[in-house]
Amino acid sequence: MVLQVRGVVLPEREERSFWIDGDRLRTEPVPGADLVVDGGWLLPGLVDVHTHPGTEDIDVPFSDDTLRRHLTDHRDSGVLLVRTPGSAARIPGWVDEEPEMPRVRSAGRWLATPGRFFPGFGRDVSEADLVRAAVEEAKASSGWCKVIVDWKYDEPALPQDVLTSVVQAVHAVGGRVAAHCQTADGSRRAVQAGVDSLEHGMHLDPGLIGQMASQGTAFVPTLSVFGAGADRRRAEEPSARRDWWLAGWEGMLPNVRAADEAGVTVLAGTDSFPCGRVTSEVEWLVRAGLSAEAALGAASWAARAWLGLPGLVDGGPADLIAYDTDPTLDSSVPAHPSRIILRGRVIT
Repeated sequence: MVLQVRGVVLPEREERSFWIDGDRLRTEPVPGADLVVDGGWLLPGLVDVHTHPGTEDIDVPFSDDTLRRHLTDHRDSGVLLVRTPGSAARIPGWVDEEPEMPRVRSAGRWLATPGRFFPGFGRDVSEADLVRAAVEEAKASSGWCKVIVDWKYDEPALPQDVLTSVVQAVHAVGGRVAAHCQTADGSRRAVQAGVDSLEHGMHLDPGLIGQMASQGTAFVPTLSVFGAGADRRRAEEPSARRDWWLAGWEGMLPNVRAADEAGVTVLAGTDSFPCGRVTSEVEWLVRAGLSAEAALGAASWAARAWLGLPGLVDGGPADLIAYDTDPTLDSSVPAHPSRIILRGRVIT
């Protein structure tokens, strides 16, 4: 059965009609189509570009059942595309074959050199083997790999020459590099190496934002997970680690605002559980200074474009969510779509 939807498309703010034929959107009218969205506001699905479905704790192994539950939670909230920048296991092939699962862009397993991650939770490799492993993970996933550039606040980040070699090698095979960074040195080395996305970016030197913009390094600050822990950190007994963390947090919102103003692609990722809460990251991006429309785009059309998928256009994927009212005018609206359609199937 052919479905029809019509409404105001964001971000263009134009009223359009689409006919859903299989898993594709069409603009050519089809007589007798079943009208399933009549008016309101249409978005090409929400996107969480930093989520780790499949396991919730370092002591709990990755499982298909947990992965399915997490992806279902994403889908039911309107998140129809996710990027997993690192996982305890490679995302299994069945995910792409399941018509009711969100689309997934994977970076394979986390790549961690000694002392820079939870032992055994990702793929532990030596600095000498990191380039080879990064290329392997990029080829085995959706073209991405994820490197843990730094870990403890008082220990050194990955050497600059090693990280630069990783980026060059992965780019040479058509891949992209996501970099976990929370220290000033880690963020600096990641930007100077030319990574494709800076994940977290705590303690990022604002002087590097111009370079990020010029070379196309995206910023995924995951503000919601840091913001959720800020009060707890402040309540801790004073220590070097506590003070370091709080100093980094104090700079994150100003850096996100400056990055957006400089033309850096700022994107929404949660890095937390439960899954399906990317709209909380949208709210944090607004607090940081992004416009409501830009913040929503960071979790929808802008993120889809960055990951290589079109928005609501003829021939595009039949992934969309609908709202009864403009979701840029009320911060509570994005969390409650009135209709969810994934791969041409009505979910709700």
